[in-house]
Amino acid sequence: MPNVEIYSSNTCPYCVRAKQLLDSKGVDYVEYNISNDLDARAKMMDRTNGARSVPQIFINDKHYGGCDDLYALEAEGKLDIILTG
Repeated sequence: MPNVEIYSSNTCPYCVRAKQLLDSKGVDYVEYNISNDLDARAKMMDRTNGARSVPQIFINDKHYGGCDDLYALEAEGKLDIILTG
């Protein structure tokens, strides 16, 4: 199983969409809600070289970007390869 992490917030529709795609694939993930967690927000920004938007998605410690990036990988047929590799 891949190690999937997603940084999200309470009111982010893109976070919901990204989690729905991961859920549809049966992927377990660790979610860090940065809405009220300044430490998690700081860690996310450090790991993404300053990105402030959510979601931010990591698979096996590699940063893959946000919701649109995740869906682009899916459309290209690459997401399953990443998740199984």
